[in-house]
Amino acid sequence: MTEVTRPIETAVILAVGTELTTGTTRDTNSGELARELTELGVKVRQTVALPDDLPAVTAALSGALEQADLVVSTGGLGPTPDDLTREAIAAACGLQPTVDPGLEAWLRGLFERRGIDMPDANRKQAWLIGGATALANKRGSAPGWFVERPDGRVIVALPGPPREMQPMWRDEALPRLWERRLGVARVAQTLRLSGVGESALVDLIGEAILRAPSPQVATYARADAVDVVVTAEATDRSEAARKVDEMVALLRERVGQFVFAEGDQTWADAVAARLGGRTMAVVELGSAGQLQTLRCNADFLLFGELVRAESDVTRAATDLAHYAQRVREVAGADIGVALYARETRGDTHVRVAISTADGVAEHQRIAFLGGEEGRRRAAIAACAVLWQALGQKEAAG
Repeated sequence: MTEVTRPIETAVILAVGTELTTGTTRDTNSGELARELTELGVKVRQTVALPDDLPAVTAALSGALEQADLVVSTGGLGPTPDDLTREAIAAACGLQPTVDPGLEAWLRGLFERRGIDMPDANRKQAWLIGGATALANKRGSAPGWFVERPDGRVIVALPGPPREMQPMWRDEALPRLWERRLGVARVAQTLRLSGVGESALVDLIGEAILRAPSPQVATYARADAVDVVVTAEATDRSEAARKVDEMVALLRERVGQFVFAEGDQTWADAVAARLGGRTMAVVELGSAGQLQTLRCNADFLLFGELVRAESDVTRAATDLAHYAQRVREVAGADIGVALYARETRGDTHVRVAISTADGVAEHQRIAFLGGEEGRRRAAIAACAVLWQALGQKEAAG
């Protein structure tokens, strides 16, 4: 039968091991593989954890081969009876595994170097099936498989331990996949929003846009923002980029007032851009240093002060403007910021005073929740207030 050269555009990842399905071991392999494949323009349809059960793994492999161009498995390549990935692949492909003499000689050599005979159980690690190529394991005794099926689909079987999986994937499997047409041109752009929740974005953006298959628009609630990610795929990168640019332009018309950053930019990056080389000093009252934590690596922050004592926090709250002005003068900064946070009825009352050479302005916000989470949200609210205030000043001047 003539083999088909099939482009690799979709994938399923199977993590095999009862230790994963019982929670004894955490599966980090699937996330890393999914992220890398996505970056390469391959759409990952599923990641599935499976027990060491031959019927279950065989059924999962058969199902994956019906819906994806590439199936990547991790785990189940050891010598013990519960290591069943090879048997499952052979069954899913309708083939019988046989011992490869070259692999067997290599395995025996590993044991001979240790001065011991190879147990018979390890012979299964020398198995191959038709269409399979062994993938060298530089850090263990379990070779992987690269299986090329007649229909053009590919199965890559990798060991479970990350220290073995990662180099085999990088050095052995990926170069073979690159020989095919791996992935499609994929372009993505992220808009970072503040002052609006995910649910409100449905109406602002429009349900039709959020449900459209291409370009895909998705919202993600992060710790410090709501991200709107626009992704497009095409056979040509310029076409994918055009689709993303057009959608981003439309989104800016609808939610641009909430966009404070793009990509992986942080609040420190956004505030630094608005400061334009000016410096800042901060005093925090009741927020446990959360604002300074957000800007810990910011070059523009000359000085940070933290007021902890309850009596001092209460007294300072009566004259927040004075604290903002004082911290600016003490540090010799262009801008002074005083943040006051206090939990009230389950949420956090936030006050922010901003001192410049033109005077002091105060702002108030309510941060959702109290306690540590409320203090963290209070710091984000302060960043948003400062970012907006600096933008208004730029627009006015």
